[in-house]
Amino acid sequence: MFVAVMGYGTVGSGVAAVLKQNGEAISSKFGCENIQLKKILDIRKFPGDEFEDIITDDFNEILNDPDIKIVAETMGGLHPAYDFVLALLNAGKSVVTSNKELVAVKGRELLEAAKKNGVNFLFEASVGGGIPVLRPIYQCLCANELSEVAGILNGTTNYILTQMITQGASFEAALSQAQELGYAERDPSADVDGIDALRKICILSDLCFGKNTPPDSAVASGIRNITLADVEAAKALGGVIKLIGSAKRLPDGKTAVTVSPAFIRSGSILSVTDDVQNCVTVRGNAVGEVSFSGPGAGKLPTASAVAADMADCAKHFGINRSPSWDEGSGDNIVSGDDYVSCWLVRAKGSKDEIRKQFPGVGFINAPGLPSNELFFVTEEMPCGSVKSKLESAGAQTGSIIRITDY
Repeated sequence: MFVAVMGYGTVGSGVAAVLKQNGEAISSKFGCENIQLKKILDIRKFPGDEFEDIITDDFNEILNDPDIKIVAETMGGLHPAYDFVLALLNAGKSVVTSNKELVAVKGRELLEAAKKNGVNFLFEASVGGGIPVLRPIYQCLCANELSEVAGILNGTTNYILTQMITQGASFEAALSQAQELGYAERDPSADVDGIDALRKICILSDLCFGKNTPPDSAVASGIRNITLADVEAAKALGGVIKLIGSAKRLPDGKTAVTVSPAFIRSGSILSVTDDVQNCVTVRGNAVGEVSFSGPGAGKLPTASAVAADMADCAKHFGINRSPSWDEGSGDNIVSGDDYVSCWLVRAKGSKDEIRKQFPGVGFINAPGLPSNELFFVTEEMPCGSVKSKLESAGAQTGSIIRITDY
């Protein structure tokens, strides 16, 4: 069975390499036709590349080729990826992708197009890179009522926080090191501001709870404001700080979706997921709590997930096996200031005024904490209430860190 790859960057070149090296073995394991790479789409030229003869800059060579049945989209971004993928699905070709923005924003529409045309739209590599997590959620855990999914979904921010926790590096120094190692882009905004993790938790929420979670209906806060003092305060409480994306089903049927720095108790699997590793924890009423961890990005780990989706499409060609979820307008999402939790707060101000706003609060005193800042843990309340109480106390807010039970 002939296939194509759109986008010959890090992931796309990895997919081509995996198919060349393991194509026959993949087909044998899945009991499907031998998968053969026929075309690669990219606007760039690659003179001397081993796949130079099959690289084209004309999308129509893939769209109009009746022999090509499955296409991997590894271009990234919304456009032209969305237009290309929709056209391919409508032409009766299955599509797999590693593009988390495409799935988070346009996933429901593309899944409907796949169902209508009797093909598949699969996206295992869009969350967790090489970690098998999406298929286990919608297949292996389908007998459960899922109540919560949460995890470390971005390797760059996890590397930065690991350096701050274990090496005492400042945020700026850890970010610079991540950039030198190629873990962070020159413009790291998508990572450190939580945008990448937000897209991924929205996809996980869609799968777990069956209703679309538009990324613009939830708010992400990143790690730019996390300091070594925050790290020390968390250590004094018996835990660490991680950037966590979470989606939790509430009693009223709504879903609390958030991406933010969070306190994780020491000893949990999330607390020991370090460097560029990712980890996703899912809670169900039958299975309890299960976790999936491993390389959340990288050329070959991500390519392995893409290639596995292609093999699944080949084995079940003509049979729609894609997941699905209902439409969501955004009013089903609770996020940002309405999110209820206990909070670890760093602020500058008067202890007496803070005590008036937060009765019974206990302040954290530990070696290494700056004398000109206050650290304390609130009772359970909406984040917006913490902000308004700090304002009423005349305090200058440094950080508000969600406290979890993971």
